[in-house]
Amino acid sequence: MVSNELIVSLDIGTSKVRVMIGEVNNGSINIIGVGQAHSEGIKKGVIVDIDQTVHAIREAVDHAERMVGVSIGEVYVGITGNHIELHETQGVVAVSSEDREIRDEDIQRVIQAAKVVAIPPDREIIEVVPKEYIVDGQGSIKDPRGMIGVRLEMEGTIVTGSKTVVHNIVRCTERTNLRVAGIFLQPLASSTVALSKDDKNMGVVLVDIGAGSTTIGVFEQGKLAATTVIGIGGDHITNDIALGLRTHTDVAERVKTKNGCALIDEASEDVKFKVTRIGSDVEKQFTQVDLANIIEPRAAEIFNLVEDAVYKLGFHDEVAGGYVLTGGTVAMPGMLELAKEELDAPVRVAIPDYIGVRDPAYTTGVGLIQYALHQLERRSVRTAPPSFKGGPKPAAVSKPKEGGGLMEKVKNWFSEFI
Repeated sequence: MVSNELIVSLDIGTSKVRVMIGEVNNGSINIIGVGQAHSEGIKKGVIVDIDQTVHAIREAVDHAERMVGVSIGEVYVGITGNHIELHETQGVVAVSSEDREIRDEDIQRVIQAAKVVAIPPDREIIEVVPKEYIVDGQGSIKDPRGMIGVRLEMEGTIVTGSKTVVHNIVRCTERTNLRVAGIFLQPLASSTVALSKDDKNMGVVLVDIGAGSTTIGVFEQGKLAATTVIGIGGDHITNDIALGLRTHTDVAERVKTKNGCALIDEASEDVKFKVTRIGSDVEKQFTQVDLANIIEPRAAEIFNLVEDAVYKLGFHDEVAGGYVLTGGTVAMPGMLELAKEELDAPVRVAIPDYIGVRDPAYTTGVGLIQYALHQLERRSVRTAPPSFKGGPKPAAVSKPKEGGGLMEKVKNWFSEFI
């Protein structure tokens, strides 16, 4: 069991970069540090400006480090975007031990065997997600360790991404003197804290409404069946407010956060606020109803685009478990009720319930930490492609700054697999 250690996640969003430091103690996660910075270096999961992205990562890391007095050396990075593709895969190996007991190394080998597939030269294998293991023909096994058998098979999903996108993300991270410990698909990571096992088995659509885009993951029969990204999110609502009230974007963001309401019927005329308009030093007063009249059409558009995207992914019938919303935008009052109206399906908001954080904006970051912890505990193969590593070298996940004394250095669990 991993305990008294630090796991650091790096969520490179479309307009915000967020770093989260999680302390792991006997399997439980305590979020002890959060840092974030604004960035325009990524659009729809693709880096469009390396310098801006590097600057934002450095700023976010610095904020998180100063919060808890540690020096971050290694991070787990989330990745998403329309360049992501999912494919079914299968691996088969012979059990290697003389006593025929299946051990961690056998699981490692069968996952590696599943990676031996023909992929285009411009694609990169990000990770393999096991669905089930089969021991001597007996299937539906979730964890075969300790079982006796001769032949071990694994059926799962192989996640690939654009080699250019993946390597640019890694390059940006490494230019900030951080080492990439692993790369995980964001919908999979988010699902560890947003969805239950029953949700995934029944079928559910996980919708992460971020600042600059919305990530959609459809789960069926316990696995991620499809994922896509639509290029609209909370920043578009902010821009609408800035235009509607004729004010600056930073003012519009503050107004949205403090007074926003996504449903006109729930907005109040009694909630009033003033903003300074562009080209004038005079403040003008508005009500929450005025604000809701700007927000509701854009929020409704987001949900309509989500519904269309799910249909285009091939899910023409209603998904049994409905929709689960997460991301900072869904915390706005009225957002849940509007989603129920527009999607005409069961909808709920997923909020991570961990020590130190209860905010849907942090679902991806916490999910990356939880997902990394799961990989550590199972001693599975590193998900970052070997080409990222540049040869064997020691891990540097996190260590206390000089005189900080907050944590012991994280042990190198994966060094033998690099």
